[in-house]
Amino acid sequence: MADKKQKSEYMVSHRRTGISGPLMFVIIIVAVIFVMSISFRVSDIQVTGNSHYTSGEIINAIDIEEGDNLFFFDRFAAISRVFAKLPYIESVSITRHLPNRVVIDVVENSAIAYIELGDELWTLDHNCKILGKASEGEEINLVQIDGLSPGTMFINERLTTEDDDERTINYLEAILDEIAKRGLSEKIKKIDMSNVNDVIMYYDDGLYTILLGDPYETAHKFALMESAISQLQAGDSGYIDVTDASTAHYRPY
Repeated sequence: MADKKQKSEYMVSHRRTGISGPLMFVIIIVAVIFVMSISFRVSDIQVTGNSHYTSGEIINAIDIEEGDNLFFFDRFAAISRVFAKLPYIESVSITRHLPNRVVIDVVENSAIAYIELGDELWTLDHNCKILGKASEGEEINLVQIDGLSPGTMFINERLTTEDDDERTINYLEAILDEIAKRGLSEKIKKIDMSNVNDVIMYYDDGLYTILLGDPYETAHKFALMESAISQLQAGDSGYIDVTDASTAHYRPY
């Protein structure tokens, strides 16, 4: 009789142990999810690094608002939305700070050049990305791109030509990148891209005409140009020829 009672108690204990283990795990998981869903809700959104766009415009593009759950927020999708909607954004990072703060840090592009299409002026960044139509008077502070026949303009897309001349656009991108890195956008006001093997830049309202030549060793050619200009005297004006990428040759007008 005692053995039968012990066996019965063992079976009951064993049955309870077998049921309560998995059930307890499920209960814990449900509890954790519940706590996360009600405890980590966004109540503080900060935006840094912005000047062209307001904080509200960036927050709206990311599609986040107070009350959203911090853990279930998809940062990668949010970043993709920003790039799709805001062409002046070059990079963005979204950092979650528990329990309820989100910090959005952006780096904005700036227009460096413009190109004409019919009666319209379209602005470009240093990567030849189309930023949009120039506002009234904006072109005064930008580099004019001449000699190109642009294709269809799509905001947030790379510039193309009517004949899909990728070589010319790649060269223009390299030139604009050098201008941006060297802070020369106030000096170089026009680039003639009509011949990709004989590109010409106009420096300081035509004080110097820079013969840049073909799309090779662009960075080195810019270095030669700057070195030559630094050695010229006040009142000098003329051609600076860096087409051979080995020496800068100066001749007056």
